[in-house]
Amino acid sequence: MAAGSFRRTIASQLSKVLDLPPENLIKSISAVPVSKKRRVADFQLSIASVIENSSSNCLRQDLHLQAEQLAEKLKCDSVVSEISAGPGTVNFTINRELLAKTVLQQVREDGSEYGVKSELFSTVPRQKAVIEFSSPNIAKKFHVGHLRSTIVGNFIANLKVALGHEVVRINYLGDWGMQFGLLGVGFQSFGNKEKLKSSPLQHLFEVYVQINKAAEDENTKKLAKDFFRKLEEHDEQTLSIWKQFRDLSIEEYIRIYKRLGVHFDEYSGESFYQEKAQEVLKMLEDKGLLQKTIKGTGIVDLSEKKDLSTVSTVMRSDGTSLYITRQVSPSVDLAAAIDRMNKHSWDTMIYVTDKSQSNHFQHLFQILKLMGYDWEPRCQHVSFGLVQGMKTRRGEVIFLEDVLNEIRSRMLQNMTSTKTTKQVQDPVETAEKVGLAALIIQDFRGLLSSDYQFSWDRALQSRGDTGVFLQYTHARLHSLEQMHGNAELTDVNVACLQEPDAISVLQHLLRYDEVLYRSSQDLQPKHIVSYLLTLSHLAAVAHKTLPVKGSAPDVAQARLCLFQAARSVLANGMKLLGITPVTQM
Repeated sequence: MAAGSFRRTIASQLSKVLDLPPENLIKSISAVPVSKKRRVADFQLSIASVIENSSSNCLRQDLHLQAEQLAEKLKCDSVVSEISAGPGTVNFTINRELLAKTVLQQVREDGSEYGVKSELFSTVPRQKAVIEFSSPNIAKKFHVGHLRSTIVGNFIANLKVALGHEVVRINYLGDWGMQFGLLGVGFQSFGNKEKLKSSPLQHLFEVYVQINKAAEDENTKKLAKDFFRKLEEHDEQTLSIWKQFRDLSIEEYIRIYKRLGVHFDEYSGESFYQEKAQEVLKMLEDKGLLQKTIKGTGIVDLSEKKDLSTVSTVMRSDGTSLYITRQVSPSVDLAAAIDRMNKHSWDTMIYVTDKSQSNHFQHLFQILKLMGYDWEPRCQHVSFGLVQGMKTRRGEVIFLEDVLNEIRSRMLQNMTSTKTTKQVQDPVETAEKVGLAALIIQDFRGLLSSDYQFSWDRALQSRGDTGVFLQYTHARLHSLEQMHGNAELTDVNVACLQEPDAISVLQHLLRYDEVLYRSSQDLQPKHIVSYLLTLSHLAAVAHKTLPVKGSAPDVAQARLCLFQAARSVLANGMKLLGITPVTQM
């Protein structure tokens, strides 16, 4: 890793002066963000982070003075050409030709692994992660929260895989509960087998809407109860109808997820854990954790003082586990968590849902702890905020496919009306990929926990900090390579890359491993989004000021090599976010 070799050189010199092991200093040395206003150094050492474990006298001293004193003791060499002190930092500038040569070589050699081979990850153990995300309810709306869960979960899975972890992607479907009693009765009255096969999600939703109108009717209620009772008793005919609903829905989901570039290793669901949930209730009872209320419902006391001020309801009054909604009961989730540990022996399990379910997961983790499972601290809930205002031209979002079709048609319209759009081989597919990038970047720009107002117009702008701009930059850099051929690194005269705009791109490429590291720590995609947008802006400026066409051969080759490196890292980052880079636009 380019940044790594430079960090190690700087750490090695610092360790002799500070009498500290080099490995203790590595993470205190960071690449300096590029500045439009002034020339900046390449790396800086934070004095505060070095002395935070030192004596308090040290901390009382002026940090700037300490930085100056340290800078004076350090010497420039063949790698570091300049050392200066800043406010609480020591700044290091790398020999310009060495910087260009090392960065370009590393990007080319590492390819899709550029950044992930960094020593910043050397102490991070390779783990097995189970990630549960998307999790729509069969026969109900695939609302925007499910879409957000899908793209966030996919990003986390992509990042973990890129960093060498083993990942199991689970889609935990809402495929059980009283609504299937209603749905079964509804299908007997309003169902159509042909429609079920051709468009299961839409047809089951239509049936559910129709039967819901009669849901208060006593006869309908009785029929629905009977149907669900038969389902619970594993009646063959009833189970066969339910299984058809489930299987055909999953088939259609797989097709739609493919359009999103998302796949799952396992389609699980609430139906899998009905019997195991009963076993969990028995375990809770045996451990003295299950208490009965006057009404006969089963609860677990989660309060510190054991005064029932905080309880979690895990059992209905008829003795069966609750599974109506996640907000109501964690009993089925308890069974799922225990089963997944037995099946996958995971190191970390991540649930990706909206923040309204935070309380549910808090209860789930607390009960696992009370049950004595020492792996409970390795369970994590990644929550996200709500999206307002995402409507299609037809109105409210009901199906994921509605959103994908809307993105595609809007983007296709934009591409058709834009003069700069070139003739592309498959405009429909290109429009879908560019539109998806627009959607993902708008979603990932802020903190995941923040609510935000969705805007089609803002998302699909070709200028500014949008996914369309990222795709446009990638396509532009790709066409540059097509036009001028690939630059061979052995032919590159790095002395030709000393202009400020070239240095800015190189400096930014240096920072990629730090950005990946930061995202791997807090699982926030915004660090990568911000990095890629800056890279695209820097590449756009360099594209204007550093022309390949018409330049002397060695200058043209060097610049082409720079643009290739920028495009390669841009593509890597986009893929992590779940975006497929386009080569024409």
